[in-house]
Amino acid sequence: MKRVVITGLGMINAVGMEKESSFKAIIEGKCGIKRISLFDASRHTAQIAGEITDFDPTTVMNPKEVKKADRFIQFGIKAAQEAMQDASFTEYDSERFGMVSASGIGGLTNIEKNSLISHERGPRRISPFFIPSALVNMLGGFISIEHGLKGPNLSDVTACAAGTHAVATATKSIMLGMADQMLVVGAEAAICDVGIGGFASMKALSTDNDTPEKSSRPFDATRNGFVMGEGAGALVLEEYESAKARGARIYGEVIGFGESGDANHITTPVVDGPYRAMKMAYEMAGKPSVDYINAHGTSTPANDKNETAALKMLFGSADACPPVSSTKGQIGHCLGAAGAIEAVISLMAMRDGILPPTINYENPDPECDLDYIPNIAREADVNVIMSNSFGFGGTNGCIILKKI
Repeated sequence: MKRVVITGLGMINAVGMEKESSFKAIIEGKCGIKRISLFDASRHTAQIAGEITDFDPTTVMNPKEVKKADRFIQFGIKAAQEAMQDASFTEYDSERFGMVSASGIGGLTNIEKNSLISHERGPRRISPFFIPSALVNMLGGFISIEHGLKGPNLSDVTACAAGTHAVATATKSIMLGMADQMLVVGAEAAICDVGIGGFASMKALSTDNDTPEKSSRPFDATRNGFVMGEGAGALVLEEYESAKARGARIYGEVIGFGESGDANHITTPVVDGPYRAMKMAYEMAGKPSVDYINAHGTSTPANDKNETAALKMLFGSADACPPVSSTKGQIGHCLGAAGAIEAVISLMAMRDGILPPTINYENPDPECDLDYIPNIAREADVNVIMSNSFGFGGTNGCIILKKI
């Protein structure tokens, strides 16, 4: 099997418009969660989100094209541009360069908007750009056209595991010789009336509206639901010999990945599924000494205790488990984009030798008894990182990254 490395990164989220400012804010424990301004959320029980403010899509697209692309696609284009620039290609074989797009919901904002138009003004008033703007794979469509990527053009739409699954999908394509390079882009922008309302009706969201900066508190005993975020993460994956031959900067190597299904419940997580995904990745990687785990860590009562239990099963005990943190306290839960964003964060942590903190960790939970790097980032020698993502439908993903 061919070796697969990462040579380019890009990121946009609630604490930064690009990867360096985002990562710096995350390490400093800054929180981008605030009152929602994208729509009037006053009727909702949850009125807070990790919203990106001051984003101008005309900085990444021709103004005439903006109306053709939903907000999640615009974020993805932004992150992809940064990752491709970061990879510093002078040339590439376009037919050997593919991409994998990832999103949990896709163009929910445009689905909501055009549904209202149809209901209130009739179906003839629906935008002709509605369908192309809302499809998840159009994220890959827009980006592949911009960069001339004619290799495999794939999409993972596996709820909150999509971004991590996309890294695995791209890795497989290169390992099997289907491509020399793959661009992974995970993007989400579901902060809209029906998006917030839908998750709130499931009692999945935190309703701590008066203290938004404290509302997402992974692994804390008082956690009471996740906070929706938005944004995008992008990674350029490349066959190792190709990257080495062109003198590319290598952030890390994908040495393991695992995927599993719970086969239990459409929304309630279990321990077994995440454990098997992590075990698969860990064994594929050769059971390395893991230095840090970027947890799924959603700040929901069920996920955090189950993920903790699965990690203890994998490593044998709480004491044997490496340091763990969740960065969702800083940027919220970016749903299908989360795994891609968190892979970028993990690789930058490896690059800089610093572990991001779990902010808002104040009240220990007896069922969550690992080292969660509480509140303050920690310098460390980081050579191997595990990153987890789990989604509705009982779909689980795990990747393991290694410094070269």
